Amino acid sequence: MANPALYILDVFAEEKWAGNQLAVFRHMGAATDAEMQALAKEMNYSETTFIVSEEPCNGGYDVRIFSPEKELPFAGHPTLGTAYVIQREIIGQPVESVALNLKVGQIPVTLHYNEGAVDRLWMTQKPPTAGRTFEPDAIAPVVGLEEKELDDRFPIQEISTGVPACIVPLKTLDALKKAAIAKDRYFDLIANTDAKLILVFAPETRNPKNNLSVRVFADYYGVPEDPATGAANGCLAGYLVMHRYFGTEQIDIQVEQGHEIGRPSLLLLRAQKQDGGIEIRVGGQVIMVARGELV
Repeated sequence: MANPALYILDVFAEEKWAGNQLAVFRHMGAATDAEMQALAKEMNYSETTFIVSEEPCNGGYDVRIFSPEKELPFAGHPTLGTAYVIQREIIGQPVESVALNLKVGQIPVTLHYNEGAVDRLWMTQKPPTAGRTFEPDAIAPVVGLEEKELDDRFPIQEISTGVPACIVPLKTLDALKKAAIAKDRYFDLIANTDAKLILVFAPETRNPKNNLSVRVFADYYGVPEDPATGAANGCLAGYLVMHRYFGTEQIDIQVEQGHEIGRPSLLLLRAQKQDGGIEIRVGGQVIMVARGELV
């Protein structure tokens, strides 16, 4: 069997050294859970993925996702980045889609090409489910803001497309920049919630081409702030359609994230209400940074 191969990627990046970093390991079929967890901790990125099947199984490739602290059922940028590696390094030729078998189920990823190279990738997430709502006075001190800085036209609510997120609407970009997690209050809150991710968003953006600014906090998973979060932004897409944030039950928008931590990212969100619920797609670019071999 070949030695495990290692790939370093920037996901949701418009240029190299931006977006969310990802480590992908290949030839990991014989690795134990403890070995994968140890490697994820060593990489210390928000998540690390492990391709454990070199051939499709039940229509997709078996993939495991670990944060530095624990295994995850689903995460967005690892799904796109790993699909990119599978197409480029395992399949080796253009294909329209790649499916990943994750703990949450099978997630299809569509690939778009420009001059023969992958230009954008889109994942179709599970239909969103709505959870509990929160009063502003319960959330404002957790994110280091005053209640008046939260947008009371819309609820603070848990939404899940596989990994729940608490969605917190803000009024201004200044409030978004000011947000800071009070860790004691955060851990007290999440002890009694399904959502461990907190996503705050504002309608003002740095780049006028974008539609929303976002920040995501995930101390529970060992990530104080995530530069680009496909899972949480998928939850946001569901939230925006559920509550008609833009006045419609369909969105096609660009979201900026990661500026506060020096990893500017761009995520593409498409969602629309259908008879069976809300269809959600999250897209972005993947850039190969480095490759090597595990020794």
